Amino acid sequence: MADSNKVKAASPTRPHVSLETSQPTAFGHGWISGVLSALLGFIGLGAVVCFHFPEYLTMPALREHYPLPYIRALLHLVLVASFLLGTISVCLRYNKALGLAGITQTLLATLLGGASVKIDGEMTDGPFLGLDWFLLNLMGYSAMYIPLERLFAKHPEQPVFRYGWRTDLTYFFVTTFMVQFTTLMTMKPAMVFFDWARISAIQQFVTGLPFVVQFACVLLISDLTQYWVHRAFHTIPFLWRFHAIHHSAEVMDWIAGSRLHLVDAITTRATTYIPIYVMGFSGPALYAYVVWVVIQATFIHANVSWEFRPIRWLIATPAFHHWHHSSAPEAIDRNFSVHLSLIDRVFGTYYLPDAWPKAYGLAGGRRLPLGYFRQFIFPLFLRRSRRSLLT
Repeated sequence: MADSNKVKAASPTRPHVSLETSQPTAFGHGWISGVLSALLGFIGLGAVVCFHFPEYLTMPALREHYPLPYIRALLHLVLVASFLLGTISVCLRYNKALGLAGITQTLLATLLGGASVKIDGEMTDGPFLGLDWFLLNLMGYSAMYIPLERLFAKHPEQPVFRYGWRTDLTYFFVTTFMVQFTTLMTMKPAMVFFDWARISAIQQFVTGLPFVVQFACVLLISDLTQYWVHRAFHTIPFLWRFHAIHHSAEVMDWIAGSRLHLVDAITTRATTYIPIYVMGFSGPALYAYVVWVVIQATFIHANVSWEFRPIRWLIATPAFHHWHHSSAPEAIDRNFSVHLSLIDRVFGTYYLPDAWPKAYGLAGGRRLPLGYFRQFIFPLFLRRSRRSLLT
């Protein structure tokens, strides 16, 4: 391994919220209402902008399925909620920034047409940025995981707006906003460089298999490839620089999995897609695999206490993947699989005791600078004096 000591325990007692704001964040101080106002204001303003520039900011595959009357009604509720929550925050909080941000975004959205905004521009299939995809994902994941993590939390003391949440939200935004770019960078290398490896007889045989068999094969082949790519990112010092970004998260929740350097994400996904492309699996099997990936890759980072004991030897679970992020020495470079924990059992890297990790993070409690762009350039311009953090 690159360094068996590269990940050590971060202090579990270190205060989290005070590192991002010196003002109270508990209920009744206007911080929660301010954050919600700012987020809802952003969602509302983003939705209105999507109506104005659908040809640039929305996904062609989704446009024809939008129930516009319901979307307009929901948009109206979002804007009203943002304004009211922002007003509450302004009244309760000494620092008015969050509340004013939400109110300002709401007013801008209203000036641009609000819930009654007309659809401008032509519906083309050209290059686009998936702002609508980001907004839908943000609302859907938040509505699903925030209640789950409050009701079934393994670490109930962990707040929703914990240390580093802004950074992870930015990662989530970039990934979904640039969905066309990331999809292209994931699939194009395989199509360009490995088209010669596709054999029609093999493809015909594969597509003739039952759907369930195809799905199981896609899951096994992709995760087997991803296992070794993931292991390489831990083993090779240069690659670890990029993957350390993912491991810099000191808490686990549904959005922590979004903290992934673009080099890491594209390399892993593009490499994983190669055998899938060469084998020539059918469309339904690939779609089912994509849905599985989206659900499981998010769920295994979630702050939930479910252990799934009967199947955890086979399927990657939150406890299994939490130990991969653990700073405990015995958990270093373990549990590389994302979907099938069985692969780690086969190659001797499985670790899942009857307990949950108590701390996560990088060596000695050290931290990377927060912020998407700071973390993006950090592996590229790592100073000699700081290399011990990542190698």
